[in-house]
Amino acid sequence: MRNSTSVSVIIAVSFLMFSFKSSSKEISIKNDKTESEYVFVSKKTFFKTTVDVETINQFYGKYPKLKKYQNDVLDLYKKKEYKLIWYDDKSVSEFGSLLYHKVRLLSDQGVKATMPYMDLVDDVFNENVTADLPQIDTELLLSNMYVFYASNVYSGVDASTLKKIGWFLPAKTISYAKILDSLMVDPGRLNKDENLLYGQYYKLQAVLKKYRTIEKNNQWKKIDIDSANYKDLKPFDSGVAIKQIRERLFVVGDLAQDSKRDVYDEEMMAGILKYKKRYGLKLNYTLTREHIDQMNEPIGNRIKTIMLNMERCRWIPTNLAQASEYIMVNIPSFRLVYVKNGKYELVSDVFVGTRMTETVIFSGNMDRIVFSPYWYVPQSIIKNELKLKMAEDKNYLADHNMEWNGGNVRQKPGPKNSLGLVKFMFPNPNDIYLHDTPAKSLFEFEKRIFSHGCINVKEAKGLALAILKDDPDWPVDKIDQAMSGEKETTCKLKTKIPIYIGYFTAWVSDDGEIGFYPDVYDRDVQLYKLLYSDTVVSK
Repeated sequence: MRNSTSVSVIIAVSFLMFSFKSSSKEISIKNDKTESEYVFVSKKTFFKTTVDVETINQFYGKYPKLKKYQNDVLDLYKKKEYKLIWYDDKSVSEFGSLLYHKVRLLSDQGVKATMPYMDLVDDVFNENVTADLPQIDTELLLSNMYVFYASNVYSGVDASTLKKIGWFLPAKTISYAKILDSLMVDPGRLNKDENLLYGQYYKLQAVLKKYRTIEKNNQWKKIDIDSANYKDLKPFDSGVAIKQIRERLFVVGDLAQDSKRDVYDEEMMAGILKYKKRYGLKLNYTLTREHIDQMNEPIGNRIKTIMLNMERCRWIPTNLAQASEYIMVNIPSFRLVYVKNGKYELVSDVFVGTRMTETVIFSGNMDRIVFSPYWYVPQSIIKNELKLKMAEDKNYLADHNMEWNGGNVRQKPGPKNSLGLVKFMFPNPNDIYLHDTPAKSLFEFEKRIFSHGCINVKEAKGLALAILKDDPDWPVDKIDQAMSGEKETTCKLKTKIPIYIGYFTAWVSDDGEIGFYPDVYDRDVQLYKLLYSDTVVSK
């Protein structure tokens, strides 16, 4: 054995609680899978040296698999005036050792990636290895390890790739050199820093740990049903499946206890409602075959979903949640939230574009509200739909309150207008906006993909009232009159409101409850293939 002291620690404890009093400590840690020992601060001694551009370039000739990090590493040393980064006197610094620890536990960040030449980095922290690398190799390997970690955890997929996969929300821009300075000053930020990662990321990370524990303990058990003769389960039914469903509800936290009863009692009813709310399902007590199939989805798929949405959180600018006012639409959950001063002012169901006319993932700034709007029919709809209907029925336009207008077709204001009685405008090249709808019955469906790309808001009037409630120029009675359907009236907002249209198939609420939503545009499948091309996620 090496001359070292073994100290037991729990990974979740903040790094600020670590106290390194010598350069030869060894820490025994436990993770979700195995128990292993790592030497965090090597006692190997080194001599001071310098770094220059020529040396860095030579390094990448020797280690070509790291070349993609070259520009970022050059930037690190330029900011550090080409001084060594990873040495404290003659040994690898404590921060370098802490970073190594985080890289070894990268799966806790929902990342499946291995740095090239990681075996050589392992040797740096293994006191039994006597064939030491040249000091400059060790220094530059650790710099590459930092960029590898930061790019995987803090940045995720690069901006050009995001555009290719149809994600047009603002890309987060970060400087690895500035991040390094902040982390070295306060290593505790390696554990959690909402200035580096959108707060939702850490909520998903906590649930990821929970679901991996469920998987490890084999608590995700299949619900047994007779597929050929299945009948919907309803309150006060009984049977083995009821008992199994109750157990599942307890395991995931929808029930506080498992009474092990095989009767669908009132306690279980409350758990079912909680479960359905988390999955964005219609809130009733009936359990259909589709619901059981959903419960029987392998937990591995749920874990993949959490990881994919952690990746999406890496792309989100961290200042989003700090905005005093914004609107966010999540396509898979068919839900809109209007946030003001950190509080949910309004939550509304929505329906979005079909698979043929998908709602685009992007952001804009709402600058006006139009009451009792005209609907100017897009040329694509005129060409593909209206012309055929007009050919079949010469009175089609008049019967639908439409008229020609300068070579275009528009629908007049009124309660049957396709935009309803109000629309919310934010200039964008996709010609997408939020609006009311006369088709209220469509909100009864669980999977709501019906539009030509725009977002139809169930509580459209409520949204208008919430946005304008502090504007003395727009009292409630004036809004009521403007929404009478008689004539188009525009309200120019005094302050533009950011709006974000995103795509999250897993989302954790403020009370820690995770919701899973359908991958309506197969974006999870695409992203999983992009990140993990060696395997394929099941739909």
